[in-house]
Amino acid sequence: MIEGAAAARLDRWLWAARFFRTRAQAKQAIEGGKVQVTGARAKPSRAVHIGDEISISRGEERIDIAVRALSESRGGAPAAQLLYEESPASIARRATMKEERRFDRHIYSAPQRRPSKRDRRALSRLKANASDED
Repeated sequence: MIEGAAAARLDRWLWAARFFRTRAQAKQAIEGGKVQVTGARAKPSRAVHIGDEISISRGEERIDIAVRALSESRGGAPAAQLLYEESPASIARRATMKEERRFDRHIYSAPQRRPSKRDRRALSRLKANASDED
């Protein structure tokens, strides 16, 4: 953690807090609009301060956190969890989505066997006809 520092770069902080595996991935997510700071899009070099609210979107998942400490160096997972605090609403939302995914996984039934050559040809004809109609 940075002692006495007033701010840290957003991309480095997200990397240090272990939301992304690399700084390049953090930068790409920020530039793609997947990360918002206090409700507004940010740039990778934006300064993050203690108390800032950050919203991170990854696929269907959205994580809302508050910055509790600053760091620009990546440490272990226990140290990274001390850098932020996830909001209770975000925790509840992620738990319900996890439960829905688990339920959907039980509904899905895998096919008994792989499609035969005849089945693959029929499927490709069906897809070709569907694309011709569009």
